[in-house]
Amino acid sequence: MVRFDKLPSWSSNPHDHYVPISHEGEVVGFCKPAYVARILETLNEDEKLRQALELACYDLISRAGGNRTEVEDLVQKYLARVARPKQGTAAIAHYLKERQVELDLTDGEFAKFCYTFRLSPSDLAGIYSGGDIDSRLLIPLSRILGMTVDELIAVWQGGEEEA
Repeated sequence: MVRFDKLPSWSSNPHDHYVPISHEGEVVGFCKPAYVARILETLNEDEKLRQALELACYDLISRAGGNRTEVEDLVQKYLARVARPKQGTAAIAHYLKERQVELDLTDGEFAKFCYTFRLSPSDLAGIYSGGDIDSRLLIPLSRILGMTVDELIAVWQGGEEEA
């Protein structure tokens, strides 16, 4: 049996191979070949979508008679609107939607699932619409989301960015 206190702190595996990832001609990191294609596809797609957003905003600004300097402000405005909420009821609603996807449930099935934890469909709808969360819902929500009540309160009140 190998004793863990006898293993060396530094080691290498000569059979592990990594592929360099470059951005604009400069190496920015290394990755296993099995993942590199998907990572690069995602990064390049993100860049194309950002360029498309900038072109669309430029078209909107130019049609409205604005100037080119307003384009970046409009781009930032749209990016802020689609950003994942980090606190408040909107963040809790986002976590609930993620949980529903994770469980692969329809809206009705997820409402029934939540009801088994004492979160009624009307309470769920209230959270999705951005209403206030009653403190009596914290325990059911923490169980549904797999968080501690303290983690949930931190997200709800903005104490932490992620739980």
